[in-house]
Amino acid sequence: MSAIASKPAGGAEMPVMGAAIAVVLLLAVLGIGFGLTIAGIFPMAAFYSLIGIIIGGMLVTFSVHLVPVGGAPAAMGQAPGIATGVTMLAAGAGLAGLFKGAWAAQFSYPVALGTGAIGGALLMAITCMLVNVTYVFAMGIPAASGKVNKDPLTGDTQPEYKSQGTEGHGLPFISYVGGVLGGLIGGFGGTLIYLSLYDAYLTGIPALMGTDVESVMPLIVSIAGIFAIGMFLVNAVLTAYNITGTIEGPHDPKFKRFPRAIVASAVASALSGLLALLIIVPVPF
Repeated sequence: MSAIASKPAGGAEMPVMGAAIAVVLLLAVLGIGFGLTIAGIFPMAAFYSLIGIIIGGMLVTFSVHLVPVGGAPAAMGQAPGIATGVTMLAAGAGLAGLFKGAWAAQFSYPVALGTGAIGGALLMAITCMLVNVTYVFAMGIPAASGKVNKDPLTGDTQPEYKSQGTEGHGLPFISYVGGVLGGLIGGFGGTLIYLSLYDAYLTGIPALMGTDVESVMPLIVSIAGIFAIGMFLVNAVLTAYNITGTIEGPHDPKFKRFPRAIVASAVASALSGLLALLIIVPVPF
């Protein structure tokens, strides 16, 4: 059956065959990483870094499902959420946390992870607040959800504030909270990816180049940052395909799709992480 003629997989169901293939691929990548470690090609720290990258990628993927994304309809006040795409919004929140966490890596890893999480949450909190300020004071539109009749957190009713012919507009309180939580978890996950790469490169790159750590520290930080940003974008795009359009936040029915995205993210993060770690493997000439 062709891709055009096939029935699209909607809802939150997990395809059994797809999940089985994903698990096999994940175990295969982990097996390769562990085999390289046993063979002495990878240091044990690199294998632990691979695990950290996978966990960080899964956190990033989960966090994106919490962020309220309205796309073009939100720009016209016809759907709740922030008027941009899933990938752009998730990348903005996650990268803000990642940059903060990278700056704090010089202190300690718990401080860096906490700083990254707060950085992502702060960006989303400010963004969500300005979205509602724009809707309420510039467009004269109250925040209203089109997915639920009552806000799950405040109990405020929604239908009487929703304009006819729309899916809602603005950011209800539950969407605001979801956005902040998404930024918090995404910033934490992005920082974890960076720190995992940084840890592996801290020993691998000096050994590969035959020099001391201080001489190549700018290179270590730069390469770890580049790969971390790339992996964050990989997971953000993957999640965008899973959401397919707009999402209001944790109360949206599309939120229930996150398990299958996390499975796919584990495979994508494992493969990306393995490739990123292979650059510290010496190549005989």
